[in-house]
Amino acid sequence: MGWVGRWGTATPTPMLTETLLTLTQILASTYPVGAFAYSHGLERLATDGTITPDRLGDWLTDVLDHGAGRADAILLALAATTDAATDLNDYALALAPTRERRQETLHQGAAFAATTRAVWGIDVADMAYPVAVGRAARLLDLPSEPVTAVWLQGVAANLIQCALRLMPLGQTAGQRILHDLTPLIGRIAAEAQHAALDDIGSAAFVTDIGSMRHETQYSRIFRS
Repeated sequence: MGWVGRWGTATPTPMLTETLLTLTQILASTYPVGAFAYSHGLERLATDGTITPDRLGDWLTDVLDHGAGRADAILLALAATTDAATDLNDYALALAPTRERRQETLHQGAAFAATTRAVWGIDVADMAYPVAVGRAARLLDLPSEPVTAVWLQGVAANLIQCALRLMPLGQTAGQRILHDLTPLIGRIAAEAQHAALDDIGSAAFVTDIGSMRHETQYSRIFRS
């Protein structure tokens, strides 16, 4: 079965209810991966005044389109459509620009894998988060593109939740930012389905530097 429509299609094929519910369950904010503990370097950037409420949307756009968002989407899609999860995991860890970002993807991936093994009884090893999600999607026969899109939306939503704790940003403003990211998320998810490892690259230098500086930040509430 197809999924609930690719952006721009006029007659989407309905997704099986069980498939849809499984997809939304494993990518729900309540799934115990501990994402709330990681800010992807945003805490340092907010503390320094580099990222403010009026700049948050642009920063999220950069993270998704030029940073870990696109790279992880490609890794997830490849893990969902091939059996090269081990090699993809090694590649994902090599891409981590800082110690905290490496821990971020490893710890969330291990938590995701542990819960998914316990609930569905499938063999998902402890791996980098996007690779673990892609591997689970393959084993559960979930469609790669919607999994990638909902996962990207979850990444953005978690960072917006971090921003709510770090700066004067209201809930409605945060949801407006997330809504405005919808076309971008859809495009990245679609492009990831036809991408290869050679298409991965990153130019989110401000975010990487913020993550590096966060490692020595004295007072903090997030682990990255």
